[in-house]
Amino acid sequence: MTAFSGPGRTERLVLPGVLTAEEAAGTVAGIAAVQRPDGAIPWFAGHHLDPWDHVEAAMALDAAGERRRAEAAYRWLADHQNPDGSWYAAYADGDAARPADRSRETNFVAYVAVGVWHHYLSTGDDAFLDRMWPTVFAAVEFVLRLQQPGGQIGWKREDDGTDVTDALLTGCSSIHQALRCALAIAEHREEPQPDWELAAGLLAHAIRHHPERFLDKSRYSMDWYYPVLGGALTGPAAKERIEERWDDFVVPGLGVRCVVPNPWVTGGESCELALALWAMGESDRAVDILQWIQHLRAEDGMYWTGYVFDDKAVWPEERTTWTAGSLLLAVAALGGDEATTAVFGGERLPSGLEPDCCDG
Repeated sequence: MTAFSGPGRTERLVLPGVLTAEEAAGTVAGIAAVQRPDGAIPWFAGHHLDPWDHVEAAMALDAAGERRRAEAAYRWLADHQNPDGSWYAAYADGDAARPADRSRETNFVAYVAVGVWHHYLSTGDDAFLDRMWPTVFAAVEFVLRLQQPGGQIGWKREDDGTDVTDALLTGCSSIHQALRCALAIAEHREEPQPDWELAAGLLAHAIRHHPERFLDKSRYSMDWYYPVLGGALTGPAAKERIEERWDDFVVPGLGVRCVVPNPWVTGGESCELALALWAMGESDRAVDILQWIQHLRAEDGMYWTGYVFDDKAVWPEERTTWTAGSLLLAVAALGGDEATTAVFGGERLPSGLEPDCCDG
């Protein structure tokens, strides 16, 4: 794999008060330093890899112009996909031969479609899309086998084959985005998938209108903003949802709480909220949040996962590739990177038709 190329490739990631080109290069180099030769991107060296965060980091590499590194990350997924289309929830140090959690989480599995479409939009590489289509197809089919009659999608399949049919709003919102990206891939390939369109519509209906179909995780900020980030809520509905709990989760000058009422702000949630705000057309507030969390930046260009502001302490003492990745993607969206704006803005993504008859 080629060495990281330096700040010349990161001028697109400059954002005043957030990143200079040199600082962006340091962050990208930090992610690249963790990536294994086989393409795997664990949380940090020695920690586990999960497929969702692996993709998030790969997307950040693409946003920085590190195409070969990103493609290696997707090749890792293609090479190690389970026969049923899934991946395990965790792999020790990114080693495919050492699953650390053998359950298969639906939102983890679905997210490959977001990354593959993002890489295609970044590169225009049809051969890559051809190679990855069987991987994406199998992943989506696995996920939709856990869709429930109400449209929501069960959380995971246990190692013994038992399906956990309880649904998570955050996970399903992420799956909604992934289904739309998968439909974009299918449309580009002229291989329509009407069953996927119906599934996406049923899922969107559940997210928009039926909170009772999901486990109550309302203490978590991700359940607050993910219906917006995943594209299920837009326009006035998105604005209303964000305003309703802004004061619960946002700590001015510091970032976004992970869980209320805990005095703990986290970089990943802050960056994702910034992306959601950008998608709503509120770039100024998005930039504010990204500026606030610069207190989490470490000397090596990576970002601490979180900060306990009552104790004025970094916690946990880890610098994760996905926290850095989410920051780079938020900056890329704000800077107008075409691929990143396409997958998070949604204007060019097809969507399922929300049925009128799915409340039976």
